[in-house]
Amino acid sequence: MNLNLYGFGPEGREQWIIVDLGVTFGDANTPGVEVIMPDPTFIAARADDLLGIVLTHAHEDHMGAVASLWPQLQAPVYATPFTAYLVRDRLAEAGLLDQVSLHEVPLGGRIKLGSFDIELVTLTHSIPEPNGLLIRTPAGMVLHTGDWKIDPEPLIGTPTDVDALIAAGEEGILAMVCDSTNVLTEGEAGSEAGVRSELIKLVGEQNGRVAVAAFASNVARLQSAVEAAEHNDRTVCLVGRSMHRMMGAARHVGLFEWAKPFIDEEEAAALPKNKVLYLCTGSQGEPRAALSRIASGSHRHVKLSNGDSVLFSSRVIPGNEKSIFALQNALVSAGVSVIGEKDRHIHVSGHPCRDELRQMYAWARPRIAIPVHGERRHLIEHAKLARELQVPHGFAPRNGDMILLCDAGAELVDEVPSGRLHRDGNILTPADHGALRERKKLGHSGVISVALAVDGAGHLRSGPEANLFGLAEPKEGFDQVIDALCDTAQNAVENMPKRNRGDERAIENAVLQAVRRLAPKIWGKRPHVEVIVLPL
Repeated sequence: MNLNLYGFGPEGREQWIIVDLGVTFGDANTPGVEVIMPDPTFIAARADDLLGIVLTHAHEDHMGAVASLWPQLQAPVYATPFTAYLVRDRLAEAGLLDQVSLHEVPLGGRIKLGSFDIELVTLTHSIPEPNGLLIRTPAGMVLHTGDWKIDPEPLIGTPTDVDALIAAGEEGILAMVCDSTNVLTEGEAGSEAGVRSELIKLVGEQNGRVAVAAFASNVARLQSAVEAAEHNDRTVCLVGRSMHRMMGAARHVGLFEWAKPFIDEEEAAALPKNKVLYLCTGSQGEPRAALSRIASGSHRHVKLSNGDSVLFSSRVIPGNEKSIFALQNALVSAGVSVIGEKDRHIHVSGHPCRDELRQMYAWARPRIAIPVHGERRHLIEHAKLARELQVPHGFAPRNGDMILLCDAGAELVDEVPSGRLHRDGNILTPADHGALRERKKLGHSGVISVALAVDGAGHLRSGPEANLFGLAEPKEGFDQVIDALCDTAQNAVENMPKRNRGDERAIENAVLQAVRRLAPKIWGKRPHVEVIVLPL
């Protein structure tokens, strides 16, 4: 969920650029919320001084919030062709395509925004056109790496532009803001070329239908899967909206022109089992993704059964273990063979391990190290590694930190508003809004609803009627419990002082308190209680 700000100029009259504007995704702790994005309050208040939004690459955690947050920012957007294609698609969905000034920048191109002279440097990652940014200002140059690894055989695109990095290092890099994801892992992430060879071999060993589950954004992996299919006389079928969207972006920049035509799901179902390969979304067990629907048997056209195989060409993202293992268990129960990265060499990371970080520091030679893109433990370890590599200064930031970069080093000079926005249906709401707290409580404790009608004197004319939602049946049975709740509500009204019985709020409160006292005696916990008083 990346949102980086760079500011330059006299205090109070700074010019700003945004680098990346991404999302993360909800989980069991955010019920009903699928997408989460950074709160741009600080820079939205300075939108008149925002010169542009520059995107390093097309992963959702780097560009997925552009369409949602752009109305608050109103700044031009800059991206290379592959990323721009996907941004354009999202803007069209949001009805913003005609409003946003979207500029396609060539690989290795340069952008001049006020005091910022930004040069794109080609890197390698798990998606086409990943770019580092050399951000030159009168105060010095910053290398913002974005996501990267060192892959000598990236399959798609060109290898890392080492010459540009070395030249920048010789020119003088004040600070490097660098990916920390794999800093705890020694060695190197590995090349996509090795994964391609293993996928070709592995697909050739299968006799039934084969499904490859991968991140749709890993276009190099998709290419490897397509090559594995063609090498083994199988025809490819894309399954899942994200697969079709990403393949459209890939073809837009000239990729997959060599591939045989893909077939649709109905055509694939008619082929012999050993002649089809499905490329599926849902490697993380997402409940609405294609693979979960296939595993549950609810997919309209794609069926997998005994003798078929699913190859998980992806890693388990921390936090997704339960959903992934549930998905894999459902597949195995249907007789499907499940093969993952621990079984065969069918996945490599897109982020740098320690040897690659050492190499990047050797090329760039920054005076200041600013670790980003990782958990707190990753940032601290990255800062430690930078010190071991003789980087003079370092700073492991927290969200909201404003850091002054100068020849003397890095200094924390302010803390600005930061936080998270939840997309709850069509509404953006702060993460600390009471609605989500209430929703969690409802999901945890259940709900009791009590409705009654009273006349102007506070006499019961109808009800009380009680309803239960999300509560287990107690040993007494639901009927008896409903009766007890209704009796309790009625007694609460009848025992009120006469002077208060004409007050609907007082009646509501009396019933609420009485039902709240009874509920823990029945269920051993405190459900949410809702009381509705209707005047007659």
